[in-house]
Amino acid sequence: MSSPRHPVALRYSAWALTALGLALVWPLAAILASWFALDATGLQTLQAMAQTVMPRYLLASVWLCLAVGFGVAVVGSAVALAVTVFDFPGRRFFEWALLLPLAMPPYVVAYGYTDFLQFAGPMQTAMRALLGVQGRVFPEVRNMAGAIWVFTFTLYPYVYLLARTALSERAVSLIEAAAMLGAPLRRRLWEVSLPMARPAIAAGVALALMETLADFGVVSYFGVQSFTAGVYKAWLAMDDRYAAAQLASLLLALVAVLLSVERRAQRQMRFSARQLVGRGQGAQPHRLRGRWALLAFALCSVPLLAGFILPVLFMVRPLWADWTGLQLAPFGAWTLNSLRLASLTAVLATGAALALALFQRVRPGRAAAALVGGIGLGYAVPGAVVVVGLLLPLGWLREWSPQNTFGAFMTATSFGIVWAYLVRFTAVGLQSVQSGYSRVPRSLDETARLLGCTGWSLWGRVHWPLLRRSTGVALLLVFVDVMKELPATLVLRPFDSDTLAVMTYQLARDERLGEAALPALVLVLVGLIPVILISRTLRTHQH
Repeated sequence: MSSPRHPVALRYSAWALTALGLALVWPLAAILASWFALDATGLQTLQAMAQTVMPRYLLASVWLCLAVGFGVAVVGSAVALAVTVFDFPGRRFFEWALLLPLAMPPYVVAYGYTDFLQFAGPMQTAMRALLGVQGRVFPEVRNMAGAIWVFTFTLYPYVYLLARTALSERAVSLIEAAAMLGAPLRRRLWEVSLPMARPAIAAGVALALMETLADFGVVSYFGVQSFTAGVYKAWLAMDDRYAAAQLASLLLALVAVLLSVERRAQRQMRFSARQLVGRGQGAQPHRLRGRWALLAFALCSVPLLAGFILPVLFMVRPLWADWTGLQLAPFGAWTLNSLRLASLTAVLATGAALALALFQRVRPGRAAAALVGGIGLGYAVPGAVVVVGLLLPLGWLREWSPQNTFGAFMTATSFGIVWAYLVRFTAVGLQSVQSGYSRVPRSLDETARLLGCTGWSLWGRVHWPLLRRSTGVALLLVFVDVMKELPATLVLRPFDSDTLAVMTYQLARDERLGEAALPALVLVLVGLIPVILISRTLRTHQH
């Protein structure tokens, strides 16, 4: 494939990969094309939406982003500073434990808090008995404030992880230098540490907000009228695909803004790393004692409790209290469906990522970069947008050819849902494989060609042995992401093919929160796998 001696094979490979790329960017193209397919009725609907629901969706989404962005920035940067700049009892534990909320799907955390804090829940029941009062003791949690709480304490690890990486070693050495120049601790933190971590904080906030905008489970369950909830309402309740497409395009515009912020911040982080590389060797964190050590311990404990420990305990409680109401027989079917879809998608997405990364390596150029870059946008695209982008052309096809059965094939089999998964999660595998290729010097390729190793032999004998770890990581990450995916699965799953994520949502929506606990806990356990992998990688790099 990589040898100039095989132009025919190379040409066919290029066409095949181009077709793959077009299939993966089709949903985005369909969303944009929907603006050109509007008729008079669609324009009237759009005008009515602009006067009624659209301002509400925009206001709710913007307010949610502002509050969650502020929350994750404060919480993530505070704990990153604490474990990087200071030394206190428990610091080694918090270094990896603060990543645990990454394993919690936000909608699972929402169900756990609701079950424990609702009017008939154990907390309010105990407080009414203790205080001798009637009525609600705590305010309702299923609202905008509750959604902000859930998103803040499940998504802050994005900021923590990037800020901690940026501050590691370099911040400690520069703070020591500032201390030698007589700067007080407060000034060292505000004028040395935080400015250094600002690009990392911005990138982490952008990632957290993309997850917030992509969420459907929390906003739907808590009654927040965001763009994602509006897309599903327009498609499923109003049966108006053009209204759903217009809302999806606005949601896509918000995500594009966040993605540009994240990429710009990542470029600034790389520049900062090059400027400061090699500094900080041998520097030690500032030792805290007494009340300051206790304060640092409490600061790190709060997000861990709110984002992981308490939600897990809330879900374990109903299981511990009563096992008789659990549906163990269908639970096995839900698990098998989840494993089947996740395994199939992980293999296909990782295979596509390997092919695309190899093509970009052996045929570098603008076309390959544009193709890979377009596919890389998939992970930032919310599942609601992917669903609309896949199903919208089916409506056009049905209008043009009423006899075709492609639409039924898409929605009545696993084909459509796996396609949606590939659109979203091929980017995850691609990022991991590209990271592996970045550690394979191009001089190895030239040496192998001089020795007569070309085409697929070059990949199999030179690249693959060096990419096995990255490929394994890609398979794992895609598998876990598919297991937790809710919006696309909810709409596109075949009949009688419910998954753990779907049943967790549906049982919780039906107020059967005790039954929802078991599939929710399984999703949490699966989500722990990449968190453990990340924490081990961080410890390896530090030592």
